[in-house]
Amino acid sequence: MSLHQTELPAANIPTWQRIAGLTLRSVFILTLVALTLIVSLPQNETIATAYDTPNDLIRLTLGIGVSIWLAVQLFQLPHDAAGYRTWLYLGLFAVPFALICLFALW
Repeated sequence: MSLHQTELPAANIPTWQRIAGLTLRSVFILTLVALTLIVSLPQNETIATAYDTPNDLIRLTLGIGVSIWLAVQLFQLPHDAAGYRTWLYLGLFAVPFALICLFALW
């Protein structure tokens, strides 16, 4: 082993932990995309007339930008076992809360 090596050795990630972490992470991010799109829609108009009101146009533009950023994050997987474990534990509480918020706004 070299003195200049700064990378940690690869840890074995149990298959169930990888699948559960990725599933909860994906559901959470997709729920956030849906929430962002619902909240960013124009209040009293259609999408075609959103440019008439500056507030609606800004809200719609930011919502689309955040949704694109979240979609990119969906495809960037965790790099180590701790990332999958974090999403497993965080997802157990965050996913039900996000789904409750989604159904409340729907």
